[in-house]
Amino acid sequence: MKPNAVIFDLDGTLAESKSSLQPEMSSLLARLLLHMPVAIMSGGSYAQFEKQLLGSLPPFANYHNLYLFPTSAAQCYTWDNGAWKFVYNNPFTDEERANVLKALEESLHKTGLDIPPEKLWGKQIEDRGTQITWSALGQEAPIEVKKTWDPDRKKRQPLQEALLERLKGFSIRVNATNSIDITREGMTKAYGVEQFSKILNIPVASMLYIGDALFPGGNDEIVKSTEISTRQIYGPSDTAKVIREILADASDEPVG
Repeated sequence: MKPNAVIFDLDGTLAESKSSLQPEMSSLLARLLLHMPVAIMSGGSYAQFEKQLLGSLPPFANYHNLYLFPTSAAQCYTWDNGAWKFVYNNPFTDEERANVLKALEESLHKTGLDIPPEKLWGKQIEDRGTQITWSALGQEAPIEVKKTWDPDRKKRQPLQEALLERLKGFSIRVNATNSIDITREGMTKAYGVEQFSKILNIPVASMLYIGDALFPGGNDEIVKSTEISTRQIYGPSDTAKVIREILADASDEPVG
């Protein structure tokens, strides 16, 4: 298809997990931003977006065409008067946060995952305001270690099930490597797709979602509940090929 806007997952799609964009990807993304609106959706925090994405883009990047959806699209930022500002924000209340942390503690104990591994890279539990994330090996674990810890998600499925028993009104997702993300119910990438459509005032069906986990059980699969077209990729090098395809079909006239 020839999309009017493109949405990308971040980790495993534009960059390796919690790593900065490579120069080639930075250049391709900046070129795409000259032609159409682009959204980035990830379970990561806004601070992680700054580190991985914004710090890597070249000076000519058209930020006016870039939309950021951190913490599984529970937040949205847009570029306005030289700064990134909220379009919307859905943080936990103090009561919700306390309930999530209590349920997480109980569920970790029930599943035996409350005993940390011999080596941790940073904290296991991170409060991102709109999302609480548990990472088995710590928030800063190397990608090569994370990929081998639970590739089939079987270690985390019992924890997800235990959390679902204890938490009503929340979304609980197993991500691609070693984490589980908890947001308010409905705060998912599908919600982000619908919000992006409203912001741009274009149909969801005219947009394209590109991600590495669109398969059943993957953390991108939820977007298929909308009318958006999707493209399953298998890493940043594959994403680069898709961007080149889109650029080849794009109008010569920049927009935004």
